[in-house]
Order: sequence, then C-alpha cells, then structure tokens
Amino acid sequence: MKLTAIIEKSSDGWYVGQIEEVPAAISQGKTIDELKANLLDALQLFLEANKESTQKEYSGKTVIRELLVA
Repeated sequence: MKLTAIIEKSSDGWYVGQIEEVPAAISQGKTIDELKANLLDALQLFLEANKESTQKEYSGKTVIRELLVA
C-alpha cells in the first residue's frame, strides 16, 4: 500500500501535512523528513484508536476476522 503526504510550509517555517488517503492523520515537523515520520506515527495512532473502538463495537459477537494484505 502506498500513501500520499500533502505538505505545506507554514509561515513560521514548520512543515505541516496530512495523509491524503487518511485525512485524520495530521502532523508537523521542522523538516520534511521529520514531518513524514510524524505522519506515519499519527497514522499508527489513528489506526490503533479505530481498532480499539471497533473491537468494543463487536465485543461479545461471533465474527470472522481475516487478515488483508495490500
């Protein structure tokens, strides 16, 4: 899976951005490389939070979980 970072340079010199495919993953960094690393951290946190929420929703239900590889 490939993701796209949308990056802007703010007036104070920081780079700010988000992941185009997951707009809720937003971050900033002093350099583009730092921003990209921070975006991946933000994505990981977003996915973990959503996983916890979904697990609670399906708690006590009989479901099938299948691994997807993109």
